[in-house]
Amino acid sequence: MGHVEAAHLEYYLPDGRILFGDVSFKVAEGSVVALVGANGAGKTTLQRLIAGDLKPHGGTVTVSGGLGVMPQFIGSVTDDMSVRDLLLAVSQERVRKAAAAVDAAELRLMEQDDEAAQLAYAQALSDWGEAGGYEAENLWDRCTTAALGVPYERAQWRQVNTLSGGEQKQLCLEVLLRGPDQVLLLDEPDNYLDVPAKRRLEERLLETTKTVLFVSHDRELLARCAQKIVSVEPAPGGSDVWVHGGGFATYHEAREHRFERFDELRRRWDEKHAQLRQLVLDLRQYAMRSDGMASRYQAAQTRLRKFEEAGPPPQPPRPQKITMRLGGGRTGVRALTCRQLLLTGLMKPFDLEVFYGERVAVLGSNGSGKSHFLRLLAGEPVEHSGEWTLGARVVPGHFAQTHAHPELNGRTLLDILWKEHALDRGGAMSALRRYELSTQGEQPFDRLSGGQQARFQILLLELRGTTALFLDEPTDNLDLESAEALQAGLSAYEGTVLAVTHDRWFAKGFDRYLLFGADGRVRETPEPVWDEGRVARKR
Repeated sequence: MGHVEAAHLEYYLPDGRILFGDVSFKVAEGSVVALVGANGAGKTTLQRLIAGDLKPHGGTVTVSGGLGVMPQFIGSVTDDMSVRDLLLAVSQERVRKAAAAVDAAELRLMEQDDEAAQLAYAQALSDWGEAGGYEAENLWDRCTTAALGVPYERAQWRQVNTLSGGEQKQLCLEVLLRGPDQVLLLDEPDNYLDVPAKRRLEERLLETTKTVLFVSHDRELLARCAQKIVSVEPAPGGSDVWVHGGGFATYHEAREHRFERFDELRRRWDEKHAQLRQLVLDLRQYAMRSDGMASRYQAAQTRLRKFEEAGPPPQPPRPQKITMRLGGGRTGVRALTCRQLLLTGLMKPFDLEVFYGERVAVLGSNGSGKSHFLRLLAGEPVEHSGEWTLGARVVPGHFAQTHAHPELNGRTLLDILWKEHALDRGGAMSALRRYELSTQGEQPFDRLSGGQQARFQILLLELRGTTALFLDEPTDNLDLESAEALQAGLSAYEGTVLAVTHDRWFAKGFDRYLLFGADGRVRETPEPVWDEGRVARKR
């Protein structure tokens, strides 16, 4: 068993701004705790401080029991990275070092097969065994079989970029949940997972005896698994961190009460300040008429000075106010028509009609062709047969799941808004402010957090004047308030929406449900279906 404890952590950003001023919390042995907060508030940085990737400027971090870490973007890999490399990346340090030594010894042996090279290779293999390498390979065999359906011997040299994001996540989760580390830091472990995989993750978190601190914006996952909530709130003096001792069901109410307490403390401080100032004024008048009141006047002045030096209570965290103005516009009655459409190698031919104003959720397991379908509708080259047409006056807007926008990388948000949408600085800052991105205006797109990138993508869709939105997992990286703002924006959108989603909470607000089955069939269901077996049993 293990635990995590942060005590009075301080951390400053490279530009000198304070991110954390005095952060303290504890994750007890065997507990599963969620780390939530606004995009860019510092959740990932806080996990990196705990993991030791960053050094705090003050305070301490204590971790017992061995630490396993899964970063947010597992897909940030090189083209030649293998499954073995990925497994090593989430394994213990001694295993990683021993594997590197074996690889170096093998390379030397291939280049120069002499006695010294042979002895070095034998020693590297011995060290590999002492570091627990063979036990790790047995573990990896169980993990690749569970996540990919093939043993480690067959999977180890497969390139990671041939795996889906969901497969990469599942593989790393298997290693961490089955492995020896007793403390796990999981940064958005549910991203890219389909709903059956999310449910398996929930079951594993509910049954694990490990200590887990995980970041997630999936409201169903939070509701089922989080025993406590560590909440990160942006504030004027650096992000504020507080702990809600209950689960997600009571988190929002507790948060509202906390904001109310901040207001009450400030009101009381202002009242007390006014009373002390008035007392000083009154005693000054009395002291002018009576020498006997001079000592009381001086004491009141000292009391007021100390009160003001102590200062008011800290300014409360500022709730996010995100306003998405997804306007849309009138189109032809039929917004989308498909006739015997087939995406090569992914599905059987199907027919579909989507009418103006409908909200269609596209459901199905990973690899069933959902993202390819949206890319085709957005005008990207996707191999297919059959016919598909967009209706009159349909202007498509595509939200990419991976946020892969090389044309935006290296460019600041203000530059993009100026050159792509002719917004002057004032107009651009006004738009960014509505999306809680005004402080990121001078930052390059690729330096934003995943959630901030998602919000900026939605802003670009708003500015393009789309009349049909094709959204691929739009809530995956959005914080709770941003996801709710997107739902509000879509409800007011005067256009058609097709959204691929594994977000069970988000899917409840749609009119129609299109299921891309693992058998290649595309069928419509009257309600969200996450278990294809249930559909088969009803037929």
